[in-house]
Amino acid sequence: MLMTPGPTAVPEPVRDAMSRELINPDVDPRFREIYDRLTDRLATVYGVDPDADGDAARDVVALGGEGILGLEAAVASLVEPGTEVLCLSNGLYGEGFADFVESYGGEATLVAADHDEPLPLDALDEALAAEGSDFDLVTMVHCETPTGTLNDVGAALDRIEAADGELLTVVDAVSSLGGVAVPTDRIDVCLGASQKCFSAPPGLATAAVSDRAWAAMEARDPHSLYANFLPFRDVSDGFPYTHLTTEVVALDAALGLLLDEGLDAVRERHEAAATRCRERGAALGLETVPGPERSSPTVTAFEVPGRAEALQETLREEHDVILATGLGDGAEDILRVGHMGHNARVDRVEETMDALAAVL
Repeated sequence: MLMTPGPTAVPEPVRDAMSRELINPDVDPRFREIYDRLTDRLATVYGVDPDADGDAARDVVALGGEGILGLEAAVASLVEPGTEVLCLSNGLYGEGFADFVESYGGEATLVAADHDEPLPLDALDEALAAEGSDFDLVTMVHCETPTGTLNDVGAALDRIEAADGELLTVVDAVSSLGGVAVPTDRIDVCLGASQKCFSAPPGLATAAVSDRAWAAMEARDPHSLYANFLPFRDVSDGFPYTHLTTEVVALDAALGLLLDEGLDAVRERHEAAATRCRERGAALGLETVPGPERSSPTVTAFEVPGRAEALQETLREEHDVILATGLGDGAEDILRVGHMGHNARVDRVEETMDALAAVL
């Protein structure tokens, strides 16, 4: 049982779709039909209407590359030397945005809290109001997967909009989209990926992009071909490179399953699986890292100081259950259960926690 917070287990109908005869994306018109259906389904999951007018409009794209490509492409498409970016963070991926900004010549201001704390909203206010600040862009993360923290991005967006309605926003929703509601209609670039709550294989980075963000990208004229959203804005004359056919087919099939079930039902299933996982953990004396009130419905991070890798290995060898450890400084102290996508089911959580109970 693969119960990691991405990549997640891929259900049989998606594997079946991947096994069909390969379509050449450059010459076969069927591929364009599949890609268009995929982006329509993604728009439904994102909760956006590509045909809307004004500020509500969002175009949805799917680039060929693992989810981290979306984070880099967002920066590469919007940042040039001298661009001032405020990076709001309470975790590894929030901090990573600052690294991307600096690698593309931008000036990153990191407003950060400890990894077990909420987003530093008061510090955000201070940074936005500071004399001489002239930010073009704000980045943040909805679900910090290494700690299982679900951030209140809505509150951060409120403060950003109140301070400066012209600021662009980029939000990493890779580990929440599809399992949790995301306020995409208030975000200029909202990032997702195939291998998390969608339960498709790694290989596609997705984004919902506002007209304001497209205009900024066109003014910036990014130099990268691959880490660049602009070539995907209009693919009526073809894709900028040979697309990842099998991954597109797989994600299309996975989204079909998700939408057949219904977004509300899927989100309720994630909540139920998360609740049960934490109940079982509490009964074993395990605490979650940010606390139950700030933990994401998609992943639970248990504190196991100094024991994470040993527990992971024993679970794999003796029970055939695969969990993830923490990342970075928390690698040895955190054990993570991914109840997202296809795995957000109480019965799978019960089996996982039975195994963990036996190992402990």
